[in-house]
Amino acid sequence: MARSLREPEKLLFEISRKNHEGYRTPANDVGDVPVGIEDAYLREDIPGFPEVTEVEVVRHFTRISHWNYALDDGLYPLGSCTMKHNPRINERAARLPGFAESHPLQPCATTQGSLRLMHELEGYLAEITGMDRVTLQPAAGAQGELTGVLLIRAYLTSRGDARRVILIPDSAHGTNPASAALCGYGIEEIRSGPDGCVDVEHLRERMGKDVAAVMLTNPNTLGIFESRIQEVCSIVHDGGGLVYMDGANMNAMLGLTRPGDAGVDVLHLNLHKTFTTPHGGGGPGSGPVALKKMLAPFLPVPVIEKEGDTFRLRHDMPHSIGKIRSFQGNFGMLVRAYTYIRTMGPDGLKEAAETAILNANYLRGHLDDVLDLPYDAPSLHEVVLSDRTLEETTGVKALDLAKRLLDYGFHPPTVYFPLIVKGAVMIEPTETESREELDTFIRAIKSIVAEARSNPEIVKTAPHTTPVRRLDEASAARKPRLRWKPE
Repeated sequence: MARSLREPEKLLFEISRKNHEGYRTPANDVGDVPVGIEDAYLREDIPGFPEVTEVEVVRHFTRISHWNYALDDGLYPLGSCTMKHNPRINERAARLPGFAESHPLQPCATTQGSLRLMHELEGYLAEITGMDRVTLQPAAGAQGELTGVLLIRAYLTSRGDARRVILIPDSAHGTNPASAALCGYGIEEIRSGPDGCVDVEHLRERMGKDVAAVMLTNPNTLGIFESRIQEVCSIVHDGGGLVYMDGANMNAMLGLTRPGDAGVDVLHLNLHKTFTTPHGGGGPGSGPVALKKMLAPFLPVPVIEKEGDTFRLRHDMPHSIGKIRSFQGNFGMLVRAYTYIRTMGPDGLKEAAETAILNANYLRGHLDDVLDLPYDAPSLHEVVLSDRTLEETTGVKALDLAKRLLDYGFHPPTVYFPLIVKGAVMIEPTETESREELDTFIRAIKSIVAEARSNPEIVKTAPHTTPVRRLDEASAARKPRLRWKPE
């Protein structure tokens, strides 16, 4: 019988025993033969290093790996993160020797296939978003935001109209203010209206000659489409500013609408969200930036260009904002995203967005009678619910609900975000989940709510089946213990 995963796993330091060895080499029987390392750099002992056998090491890490929850285990309903299945054909393409074994320092003449793939991917992303150009360099969404704001700053400076403020709606992603601040801008908040969208009148009142841009998340973090986005863009453009769109939620818009057509000037995409490249620990991020042509002179270098049937890297761009990342970004992720787009095609991408919206509304329709729905506006790819009534009647909070879901075998959804919803429970099922999986998740939520009404303590003290129970999160953040010390 396998050891229970509820038992705590000791550190290798704690299971260490004197003279336990992980390997043994035969004695040197060929005489005094140099090994290539001087004796001064060799040591027989590392003080404090654990002494364990190979079996103990393998079992230790294998048991820990069983604690991980991944998309291959089941639904990963983190709102705003778009954790969806990564098709295995993407992995096969990325492992093709011509891609996997190429080196970014090779001459362009020897990497024409890789350059062609990146050039074509730029074209696909430009077409999908309704923009003119794309840079693939940014290594993640937040770096994409930084790139977009740097492009805006360079453009405004070039026309002698440097400005000092960026406006950010209160329903935007949390990284937007940080990206703007890193570029030297002051941040001001634009409130949401009762419909969950940007308060257009507040924006109109605030828009002035000091405003460089508005950073808009669409669909916003409430899962609601900004229905007045064209009006927002007109207000900003009439005031001499630009519109940046956070495209992290593009999964809800594929084939349905294009931000560029609405007036957006620059946006970033998350290949590890919308275009099924590995997410989090499964692989590096990728945050390409799409932009209108007036920003093209400021693109990061080098830029991929096609001359006849040949592709090259262009470095001679005097107005460029410079390099954003080494080489051309996380190339393996680019191969995976390219494969996804080619295998799905226009109709498949549109169907993905439609199914993501359908799944989110399916969850909404089954859960809005057990949790509060703070906004009645139509949901897109995700639904934001609230623990307001649940907490008032039982004392059980969103965090308790999330912890109890672990006992039911589910990764919890995002909680307490967006900040404009008290006790938010933010669920994004994506299009890759079946109705059967969603039904199981719905039953788990309803069962936990029923427990909260009949026996709230079992929810408040959850989880009960995990190796580690509730942590002191405040102390962990303020006084982190980053190394083990013997008692």
